[in-house]
Amino acid sequence: MSIAVANWPKFLAKVKARQEIAEHTMAFRFEKPDTFKFTPGQFIDITLLNPPETDPEGNTRGFSIASAPYEDFIMVATRLRDTAFKRVLKNLPLDTQVRIEGPFGNLRLHNDKSRAAVVITGGIGITPFRSILLNAAQEKLPHRILLFYSNRRPEDAAFLKELQELERKNPNYKLIACMTGMEKSQQPWLGERGLINHALLEKYSQGASSPVYYITGPPAMTKAMHIMLTDSGVDDDNIRIEEFAGY
Repeated sequence: MSIAVANWPKFLAKVKARQEIAEHTMAFRFEKPDTFKFTPGQFIDITLLNPPETDPEGNTRGFSIASAPYEDFIMVATRLRDTAFKRVLKNLPLDTQVRIEGPFGNLRLHNDKSRAAVVITGGIGITPFRSILLNAAQEKLPHRILLFYSNRRPEDAAFLKELQELERKNPNYKLIACMTGMEKSQQPWLGERGLINHALLEKYSQGASSPVYYITGPPAMTKAMHIMLTDSGVDDDNIRIEEFAGY
């Protein structure tokens, strides 16, 4: 996710809330101006103003918008890596202002409602799809959506409960959550285990009409999933990829 350099809209917004949504993962809510519009799946740049510490990466980072357009706040979520930016962001007093620029990006749900969406993501790569999925349910979009969501343990899976509950609201949506490290978990798990592979996709994708595939997550995962799809005969024109490096 690249930092934007063009002359895009900018505004100041206060931090209104923060919440731990998985181990070492936190969501932040900011004020949302009435004029701020975006397409689910897009991202913004957040700049810390006069932070008490900084590092060579600077004071600006790009974050997918995790909130849906109909929600009255802007939400982002991130793994809490030990960087100056993340330390400052985590400890910002409520009502502190940051500068937001955007939105940017072309990751969005395709327009052709007759085609299924097959989402393959892991870890913090889930953030743009919270926005996309909540919006699809709110708008009662007819797209069939299959979400393959990989984490080590339930404790690591951001928005997991919310994504599970969303199945009741949207009959066209199915969550397939996969855990790869349950031996280190303190929670029970009745869902899928192991890595996402071709057999798992085949198991749940029966009858999916001309799917468009979306891959997000760490670079190693997106590369492996891309190879898996192309090796199984999926055309690159039907694959959309966004890497989440360093998050």
